[in-house]
Amino acid sequence: MEIAVVILNWNGKQLLEEFLPTVMKHSKEQAQVYLADNASTDDSILFVTTHFSEVKIIKNESNGGYAKGYNDALKQVSEPIFCLLNSDVAVTKNWLTPIIKQFSSEPNTAIIQPKLLDYKNPPLFEYAGAAGGFIDKYGYPYCRGRIFDTVEEDKNQYDAASIFWASGACLFIRKNVFLNLNGFDETFFAHMEEIDLCWRAHNQGLEIKYNPDSTVLHLGGGTLSAINPQKTYLNFRNSLFTLTKNAKGPLLLLIFVRLLLDGLAGVKFLFSFQFKHILAIVHAHFGFYYALPRLLKQRKSTLEKRDYYKLNSIVWQYFARKSKFYHK
Repeated sequence: MEIAVVILNWNGKQLLEEFLPTVMKHSKEQAQVYLADNASTDDSILFVTTHFSEVKIIKNESNGGYAKGYNDALKQVSEPIFCLLNSDVAVTKNWLTPIIKQFSSEPNTAIIQPKLLDYKNPPLFEYAGAAGGFIDKYGYPYCRGRIFDTVEEDKNQYDAASIFWASGACLFIRKNVFLNLNGFDETFFAHMEEIDLCWRAHNQGLEIKYNPDSTVLHLGGGTLSAINPQKTYLNFRNSLFTLTKNAKGPLLLLIFVRLLLDGLAGVKFLFSFQFKHILAIVHAHFGFYYALPRLLKQRKSTLEKRDYYKLNSIVWQYFARKSKFYHK
């Protein structure tokens, strides 16, 4: 089998009961399915071994989050193509066939993302990745089909294309590329580690693609919901991490402007009385300052920085110009 579908799990028995059956139904002829368990204390493993004995179980010693969880688990996977699949994703018939075909015909394509639709409302793209991700000059991510909180309906308007980052909800990557990039940065714990990985791949001249012929449906919020301040903390901190490590250009100016824009986000939270999210941004900035010496060393170790953005500021386009949808 060419593909290893690796599902990371932590106390997610209910999600596995709902979503694993579709994965097995549409994958077992073309892929080996793994459950990478992050030291769960529920009956996740018992459920899988009882109902899906063909799934291979990898037991991680601790809950190291998304980044360390996958880094540890993938050391035990031999297939040449990894599919990192969230436990709250349903897949569709023949979802793997276009991916296998693309990897076979495009040797420089290192990472592929399928179409991500909303599990609860399938005509809509899903927030986490939609039709493939990009990033602006100051490190803010956005997607074809989703900019900030505006999500588009899928009308097949986004065709196959090179993208800047692929969503960690469903990310295909060649094993040799993952290993050569030294996997995920484990200091991220969760959120935006896939953008950092893709950015490092981009800086090495590798191609990241969106394939609309493969479709999956993502529930989203299975680990941390959007209203959780911890998610705000991780997103803001880890975004600063990726920008510092990987961005081309005058770093000091980029970071200064980015911190000001984060301050404006704090004002937005203030007017909506989301005070815990303001504290999360402050906490994220202090976490960034603490990590800065390490980040600068990591930045120095990256030999080449490539152009990475199409827009100077997605914040300006969305909030000031009121442009809510992706434009080429």
